[in-house]
Amino acid sequence: MLEQIQFAALSKLNVPEPQAVDLVRCGKLECYDKAYDRVTPKFSRKLQKFEDIVFPNVTTSQDPVIKRLQEQKEGNVYATDKILSRLMCAPRSAYSWDVVVTKVGDKLFFDKRDRGDFDLLTVHETAQEPVDEEKDPHNSASELSQEATQINQNFSQQVLVEGERAIEFDEGNPFEGGGQQKCAKQAYRYRKWEIDEKTVLIARCELDGYADNKGQDALVSIKALNEFDSKATGVDWRHKLENQRGAILATELKNNANKLARWTAEALLSGADQLRLGYVTRSMMKDNRSHLVLGTQMCKPRDFAAQINLKVGNLWGIFKSIVDLCRTLSDGKYLLMKDPNKQTILLYQVPGDAFDPVEEEDEEEEEDDVNEED
Repeated sequence: MLEQIQFAALSKLNVPEPQAVDLVRCGKLECYDKAYDRVTPKFSRKLQKFEDIVFPNVTTSQDPVIKRLQEQKEGNVYATDKILSRLMCAPRSAYSWDVVVTKVGDKLFFDKRDRGDFDLLTVHETAQEPVDEEKDPHNSASELSQEATQINQNFSQQVLVEGERAIEFDEGNPFEGGGQQKCAKQAYRYRKWEIDEKTVLIARCELDGYADNKGQDALVSIKALNEFDSKATGVDWRHKLENQRGAILATELKNNANKLARWTAEALLSGADQLRLGYVTRSMMKDNRSHLVLGTQMCKPRDFAAQINLKVGNLWGIFKSIVDLCRTLSDGKYLLMKDPNKQTILLYQVPGDAFDPVEEEDEEEEEDDVNEED
């Protein structure tokens, strides 16, 4: 272990927010369906499943557009909005996580580990009382994480209007392959921030749609909160969402502080004008495969950040301090890991080939060799 970073120290950091500049815009944005603003517990909508759609989760160093920008000598620090939010909101995290850092000369690449659980959403992460997994295996941390991630993906597609005008960006979706499976309806902004005179960040940021706002196109980030057991939270969404939405959101902010902070940070990074939150519950509390949309809520990211006491200057202060630390390292590969039991980030050096993507062909060859031996 090379270094320990205490959350208490990170929480005190503050730097001016750098100005974002769009370098490349890819994909297209579909229109948000405002009919979902009128959904209530009495007039709920069944959550659809989009099993034939791929949700790309390409890491930084494998992104073709980031590779191109690097070759064009744009920036010297590279990441994605999800990786940035993980680091920026670190003091609110309770579960362990990790980010791979590669230093090559004056360049830093922040990546996620291949085939890890980085992209899965957490549930009940910051609650005072953990979920009793022995009582109901469907409510284990891993099961809840899978469920919440699928809900979030399905909701983001369901609330977009088919056939309406789409906002076409300059380039097509960089992750759209030639196969039969379609990519999710999303767009990407590759943005540049000059954090200081020696640090220029390039990051891929996601947008989920746009909404009509008094004749203007408002860029939208779409997320879904989900209820898995009203007894665990003490608030029954079906009965209280219409009249006590503030109490429900306050409970979510207590139990899922890190997730909501990360969503807000990602909306700010992408330049979204609106953060659309959906409230989704299980059709039956014992069934984690069928869900209902009970309602939605629109927030302005900066106003919501102030409401949850998420200071933008602190987000950038945290990231800058991590970049400054990594700049002192020799060339190589490193792992930033949140200690499972402490409010601390640990920094390790790892072998140069650690966490490299495993080629499927290599796996198939190994399987063939085993079969031949048998």
